[in-house]
Amino acid sequence: MIKKLYLCCLALTLTATLFAQKNSDDVLFTIDNEPIKSSEFIRVYNKNLDLVKDESQKDVDAYLDLFVNYQLKIKEAKRLGLDTIPKYLREFESYKKQLSKNYLSDSNVTEALIKEAYDRSTQEVKASHILIRMDENEKDTLKVYNQLLELRDRVKKEGFETVQKEIHNGNTIFAEDLGWFSSFKMVYEFESAAFNTKVGEISKPFRTRFGYHVVKVDDKRPSRGEVTVAHIMISNKQADSLLNPETRINEIYKKINQGENFESLAKQFSDDKSSSSLGGLLSPFTGGQLSSVEFENMAFSLKEPGEISKPFKTDFGWHIVKLVSKKGVQPLEEVKGEIENKVKRDARSSLINSALAKKLKKKYNVNTDPKKLEYFTSILSNDFYSRAWTIPTSLDKEKELFKIGDKSVTYGEFAGHLLSAQKVYLGKTTPFSAIVEKEFKEFEESEILRYHEDHLEFENEDFAQILKEYRDGLLLFDLMEKEVWNAAVKDTVGLQKYYDAHKSNYIWKDRVDVVLATSAKKSDIEKVASLLKKGTSDEAISKQLNSEAEQKVIFTKGTMETDHQSLPKDLELKEGVSKIYNYNDAYHVLLINKIIPSSNKTFDEAKGKVISDYQNSIEENWLKSLHDRYKVEVDPKVLKTVKNQIGK
Repeated sequence: MIKKLYLCCLALTLTATLFAQKNSDDVLFTIDNEPIKSSEFIRVYNKNLDLVKDESQKDVDAYLDLFVNYQLKIKEAKRLGLDTIPKYLREFESYKKQLSKNYLSDSNVTEALIKEAYDRSTQEVKASHILIRMDENEKDTLKVYNQLLELRDRVKKEGFETVQKEIHNGNTIFAEDLGWFSSFKMVYEFESAAFNTKVGEISKPFRTRFGYHVVKVDDKRPSRGEVTVAHIMISNKQADSLLNPETRINEIYKKINQGENFESLAKQFSDDKSSSSLGGLLSPFTGGQLSSVEFENMAFSLKEPGEISKPFKTDFGWHIVKLVSKKGVQPLEEVKGEIENKVKRDARSSLINSALAKKLKKKYNVNTDPKKLEYFTSILSNDFYSRAWTIPTSLDKEKELFKIGDKSVTYGEFAGHLLSAQKVYLGKTTPFSAIVEKEFKEFEESEILRYHEDHLEFENEDFAQILKEYRDGLLLFDLMEKEVWNAAVKDTVGLQKYYDAHKSNYIWKDRVDVVLATSAKKSDIEKVASLLKKGTSDEAISKQLNSEAEQKVIFTKGTMETDHQSLPKDLELKEGVSKIYNYNDAYHVLLINKIIPSSNKTFDEAKGKVISDYQNSIEENWLKSLHDRYKVEVDPKVLKTVKNQIGK
């Protein structure tokens, strides 16, 4: 069934795409004579099809109503000038710049780097290295290279520790044990050398921005992979000030050791409501994924499924963890997006940028006369090494250095780049020709990529569509905030009137003020029931029945709605000591101090829901006014064609 549904959706996507290509000029509807094409409607409909939970909204007519309302709101936002507000423009430009990063890459190079990084993430390397510091712009490297070759030979003969003690000074030469690491933990060149060196061997000298290294690989092992656990959590923040989280978790741990069911105890006592109903089960996670290192380390330390940890503390509270399963590293398909983001933030990104710039250079037909670069070499002076160099007044700043598409890049722009680059060469003696060569390469690449980024919206249809969606979505958010959300929150009189007119919608369910006792043994809960009937307090009962060695009963108390997870489904609402109930694999008895019948919530108690409902009411009336303000005309023939093409 799932496969058939997938193929049906795939076919829908393909036919919709083909239709959009063939009929891209068909106008589906107009708003005050402004056309909205059928291709845009089909693209948005098809894109959101799987996200829509309400089946009625998958109907073309119903979805068209939503789309028309969306376009009406965008029209209104522009009428109000929200698209000209500086705050909106700044936010949009920021997003545009962020989005463009996804399109400023060479796909083949990116894919290769993602695959390489993934393969390396499946392993960890234990290594040590020797580093001789050197400026990254230094050209004369032969002496350092040969020095490292000698040290490499010594490590082979004498051992790393012996050489380390003699040469490490923490200033110009470093000899360090680096421990275990995986991909993205070291600079890319170092990572590559470590992963490409066999266990027990030492690499040949290689260069990073820090200088020249050799790396000795001591061991390699598989990564930890993925783990699934269940847990019981007692939060540090308790409504009951008398409940001590550490005491409670130790009480539960005793019950586990007495043979009581972990999942049942999680359902009954865990404060993690997102997992308690599932017996404490959490979604699978990998190393580094959780915000709690303590929790993660404990989870990975468990060896066999079913193994249960001792109580331990994190920033969130006290936990007991049960190992459900362990598996190896996740498939590439599942982690590809995460790895791609890391690749683009890593030094690897320079490889991607260079590959793309090389392609674009050919596409835009960028050429530079070498004689022009010789001119820049001639105007540099020794002042450059002390950040005192200035651009000569004789330089023709408007003269063209090279051209990208329709843009002319000038002498003045590159001279400005050199002026800023001085700080990198402070106190150095790098030849001027080498400086110009290196800086021009970076400058040219940067200018080509910037030009490409500035023209993405006109060169890449996918980028243009996504950008339009965000542009409109940002406008819609600002409009809704102005016309609906803030209007409702600030209209205190309107809120009160709405609450008064709809009080029946805001009701407390039946509640009980209760003391709940839980035990694994019926005989123990019978003792509790007997003592409660005699008026013995829960504190006294707990002290009488429980001990350091055994936890016979746990008490929970408070005001709970009758459908609370801790209460039996068939609870008899009667004040006093209840009968004994058996649920969640345990025995329970309740002392019901007070029954609080269903009643209207006060305005303050219901305020959040009242605001939400009032906003919906305001929006409904506002949409009616927009339909009155703007004339919407749908072309029935085009709509019929759309329905036929997408199988509706």
